[in-house]
Amino acid sequence: MGADVAQTGSDNVIRRKIAASGAERGEGGPGADRGWRLALARAARDLLKLPLEVARLTMGQLSLAEVLDLPPDRALIAMLQGPGEGVGLMVLAPEVLAAMIEVQTLGKVATAPLTPRKPTRTDAAMVADVVDAALEGLEIALAEEADLVWAGGFRYASFLDDPRPLGLLLEDVAYRVLRCDVALGHGARAGQVVLALPAEGRGRKPIRPLAEAEAEVQAGPAFAEALAAQVEAADCVLDAVLARVTLPLTRVLDLTVGEVLTLPRAGIDRLSLVGLDGRSLSEGKLGQQRGMRAIRLTEAERPVKAAVGTNVLPVAEPAPQTQRRTA
Repeated sequence: MGADVAQTGSDNVIRRKIAASGAERGEGGPGADRGWRLALARAARDLLKLPLEVARLTMGQLSLAEVLDLPPDRALIAMLQGPGEGVGLMVLAPEVLAAMIEVQTLGKVATAPLTPRKPTRTDAAMVADVVDAALEGLEIALAEEADLVWAGGFRYASFLDDPRPLGLLLEDVAYRVLRCDVALGHGARAGQVVLALPAEGRGRKPIRPLAEAEAEVQAGPAFAEALAAQVEAADCVLDAVLARVTLPLTRVLDLTVGEVLTLPRAGIDRLSLVGLDGRSLSEGKLGQQRGMRAIRLTEAERPVKAAVGTNVLPVAEPAPQTQRRTA
């Protein structure tokens, strides 16, 4: 029912572009095929020390009736539980199940012909961790891809040794199906692994790469808006200085309460606006605007971004021409 996964470089490029557009629409897209290939092989390698090679993989969409015909005789059917109470299945052909059991009990994959038998609860318990590890690996691989919506979040729930109850357990919906022809133990055994999950996505959406999000912020209107927000939120502190007086330290230490200091050149028609670094930025005149003390800029001593001439800046109460030192 599905098309073979091509391995050419040009096809991979096209698939990545389709996946990117699918992520924007929140729909499914390419990605699960390659992710499942790697996740399945890594789960067998890491948990069982079992070499597993995917010789062929097909991906397609099937109806419930078609899914019911997938399990071969005496296959282990792992029932999967996922987001939104979704139910899927993973089918291990008898040859695949036997290789996984043999490597755990004999330490290697046997080459003798299989003895026909139904899978048991013990078999299911021995491969459940591998099933979960493969599904988790697929979810991690799809963290930034559109297929995560339908392929992520599923885990092992139970098993069946007979496919007949599947019609009662599965919903009558479309299913996305991944079928892998695998070789185990360097070709000692070969069989098929089938993964079928509801095609309608019920899981979480993929996480957009940080670099992509930053690129959008760094370009176009988004960047201008972000910059404007930062600038408008920044504080700019200016001190209005009417006059300065310099005294020796000994004179300052001798100041007493009520003593009057003369401030030379003090006047409301000439004051300086000084930044936090002590440098004078502009000059102005003291006045009022809408009942508030204000400064009218008259001259800028160095280029500033504020307009000069008619801008009015509210300030605190003006300092008097003379200043008293209080205790």
